Amino acid sequence: MALTILPPQAAIYTPYTVIDKSRQGMLRAEADRVAQLVGLTDLELARILNMSVRNLHRLKADDKLARDASERLLLLTNLLQHGLDVFDEDAQTLAEWLRSPIRELNTQSPLSLLDTTTGFGLVDDVLGRIEHGIVG
Repeated sequence: MALTILPPQAAIYTPYTVIDKSRQGMLRAEADRVAQLVGLTDLELARILNMSVRNLHRLKADDKLARDASERLLLLTNLLQHGLDVFDEDAQTLAEWLRSPIRELNTQSPLSLLDTTTGFGLVDDVLGRIEHGIVG
């Protein structure tokens, strides 16, 4: 699994930027780039974006995602950047953490919760707890 790291100057999207960029639509190529950060499979990415793998595969690199899928992609970008910050830019450790059952998440893996916006919030909250040394 080839993992990449966001450049250090990568911005965390503010809520209003998420809204604006969601409305404009994010490119499929950006979805692929974000997925590569932690080696997400097409099945995992499609689930997070709330679309079928078949529909994901139909999109060309320069096609725009729908508003909801774009918003989820931006939330995923923010979450992964937070995770990389917490795990000292170690994409492999973050990838493993995303796929591991976490007690604070009702013994579910963080990745399994990213099919809902509430799940994004829960996972980000756990990252914040780790970041501040609060072990549940």
